Amino acid sequence: MLILIGIILNILGIIGIVVPALPGITLNYLALILLYINKGEEVVGLNTIIIFGLLTFLVALLDYILPLAGAKKSGASRTGIIFAALGMLIGLLFFPPFGIFFGLLIGAFLGELIVGKTQSQALKAGMVTFLGILTSMVIKLMLAVVMTVYYIWHLF
Repeated sequence: MLILIGIILNILGIIGIVVPALPGITLNYLALILLYINKGEEVVGLNTIIIFGLLTFLVALLDYILPLAGAKKSGASRTGIIFAALGMLIGLLFFPPFGIFFGLLIGAFLGELIVGKTQSQALKAGMVTFLGILTSMVIKLMLAVVMTVYYIWHLF
């Protein structure tokens, strides 16, 4: 039963990289903990669990830092960042799965226009915010895939 739950957690974890409603990478890590509980230290060492735990924490932290650092560096406003998040959610709901990216970009752009930035400044802030979130997603996806492959490899 724990094995099936672990497989489901891995699938949901990878989906959660793109769908903001799911905790993503944390689910992949929980699957590894279940594997550790189920198979013991002979299959998955405690050091491996600790290392993946630290990587999960760092990547989750990076998920917040990258977009904000990019937005701040490009001069994005708080309103632009809030609109980017709203655009991402609206895009996800109405135009999945690619709407998340376009919604984020359009939201950031509109948010910057609302605070009085020129179209050029708004586009730059929108693009940098978009690239920060996209980079963060790629990094999370790479770690999620590594943890999923590790899980499946050590399952049998």
